Amino acid sequence: MNRIRNGDRMVEQHIVRRGIQDKTVARAMRTVPREMFVDPGFEEFAYEDAPLSIGQGQTISQPFIVALMIEKADLDAGDKVLEVGTGSGYAAAVVSRIAGHVYTVERHGALAQQARERFGRLGYSNIDVRIGDGSKGWARAAPFDAIIVSAGAPEVPPSLKEQLDLGGRLIIPVGRDDEQRLKRIIRTGADTFEEEDLGGVFFVPLIGEDAWTAAHPLYTPAAQPERTPAQMISDAAETFSSIDDESFTHLFDRFADSRIVLLGESTHGTAEFYRARAAISRHLIEHHGFNLIAVEADWPDAAAIDRLIAGRNLSQARPFERFPVWMWHNEEFLEFIRWMRTENVRRQASQMDPIRFYGLDLYNMAGSIRMVIDYLERVSPDAAVVARERYGCLSPWQNNPATYGRAILSDAYKSCEDAVSQQCQELLARSLGENDGSDDGFLDATQSARLLAAAERYYRIMYYGGSKAWNLRDTYMAETVEHLLDFHGPDAKMIVWAHNSHIGDARFAEMAAARDELNLGQLCRQRFDGMTSLIGCGTHSGEVLAASDWDGRAEKKRINPALAESYEHLCHQVEKKWFFLDFERNQDLHAGLIDQRLQRFIGVIYRPETERMSHYMLTSLPQQYDAFLWFDETHALTPLTRQQAAGGSPETFPFGL
Repeated sequence: MNRIRNGDRMVEQHIVRRGIQDKTVARAMRTVPREMFVDPGFEEFAYEDAPLSIGQGQTISQPFIVALMIEKADLDAGDKVLEVGTGSGYAAAVVSRIAGHVYTVERHGALAQQARERFGRLGYSNIDVRIGDGSKGWARAAPFDAIIVSAGAPEVPPSLKEQLDLGGRLIIPVGRDDEQRLKRIIRTGADTFEEEDLGGVFFVPLIGEDAWTAAHPLYTPAAQPERTPAQMISDAAETFSSIDDESFTHLFDRFADSRIVLLGESTHGTAEFYRARAAISRHLIEHHGFNLIAVEADWPDAAAIDRLIAGRNLSQARPFERFPVWMWHNEEFLEFIRWMRTENVRRQASQMDPIRFYGLDLYNMAGSIRMVIDYLERVSPDAAVVARERYGCLSPWQNNPATYGRAILSDAYKSCEDAVSQQCQELLARSLGENDGSDDGFLDATQSARLLAAAERYYRIMYYGGSKAWNLRDTYMAETVEHLLDFHGPDAKMIVWAHNSHIGDARFAEMAAARDELNLGQLCRQRFDGMTSLIGCGTHSGEVLAASDWDGRAEKKRINPALAESYEHLCHQVEKKWFFLDFERNQDLHAGLIDQRLQRFIGVIYRPETERMSHYMLTSLPQQYDAFLWFDETHALTPLTRQQAAGGSPETFPFGL
């Protein structure tokens, strides 16, 4: 309470009364505990309007100056902000309570580490700290909506001006020590800027290549990161002996308090990813109260599995009979189904609520696409060829603009839209009709109504592809997650299985920047803030089960070694077989890997001959995921044979029932 009173007094006496009118700035400065950012023994002076020494020849600026600079930066909630001169971390902490994300650069390693630790203790997770030359900015993270410089430069560094977005604001002290002026620079065009003088100030010097250099009496060589990214990964890697060992499953105890844990995969056809997700799911269910499994699959198919693990009979239509069949008709998934059924028998005997299994997807994607192609083959074979190509690239990381353009320009393609949309809706209605919904009538009825309400719009959007189709699909999946959690009540906890492209936050990948796409992981983070954990999976090489074309035959394919400029290559350089990276707990690792690199994505189609174009996009791995699971060499899924899936062996439960 004393800290709160001191903060209120500081804001009223030293901020508001001196002319700071921005209420968001005042509120942020009331929120951030300033005594956390001063050296021991100086806590009683933390809320006075005076600069305080923090060592290394640096100071924590007086509160009014901090408030003035932030107010003049004119921040909005979604802004990306660069701060130059982290110091104690206080100004970055205040900015983080207003803006979306803060990047802060400090040349003194000891100060940067202290600031990271303070942010960690306070739970301020939207701040990244980097050790380096602040006068050069942070080019990899640019452009910025605002840049705030907490040290004085002889003139405005050109690198900082270049890293402003259009309309971006740069707040910086400029001039010699005894005649510094606080400037606001606003970018108005590619090479045009407006400048405003905000008055006289006095700051410590900005040391760097584009500021004060060796001629300044306070110059010392700038601190540089001591380790390469691969060395940082090696130091942070938490290894495990095997997926079946407790050394693996206990890694995930740290996610016990999450309400949603999303488990990714960089391919749809890798055995290690399925086995790992099954082991993690079993552990979270047995030890941490998780009780819902939701997967990247159709609602009717998953509902059949839900009935099976509850001890009820399978409907006449067997689940997952459409392309890509191997995603679910494989021994790895079969083993997990058996475990869920056994666990539910145990739970029933103990009078516990059962595990539930759900599908998140809006539509029968494979069946719908098959219907489109079949129809076009009958009425316009040329349009069918285009459709095959287009649907083979229906992924956010793949790029084939010529195919999309040709399809849109085809009159034959457009003329089929109404008939195909109607056929797809009929397909969906039949699928929902096969789901008898016993024991879950209300849930199935409401979900069916949601599906049918969205279907007409979706099928028309899907027909032409692009970001609207992807966004509608992932928005629907996020709404289904929310719907299921609401239905099962406040104690429900969910595990989601989906591809990395769905669960890695799209805001920090090329899919958002280049294609305006969002995804399930992003939406879960936004809707369940602080209750969502995103865990990706990756590999360097090995084998994968995939097709060469949409609706094609499953093949066991060799995975090309990862490209040299990729995150996967960095992980391979570590020369550790299996390991786990925690980006939330390890701020050094988070900051060290934050610059965008290529990341590999393989879906149901793998085209190694066009590896770079077909299967990579730029991402920021530690911003996309909270953690990352690495298997250096992986193996293909083990598909069930056609005879097994049709019931040729009692060992093929449930597909052989």
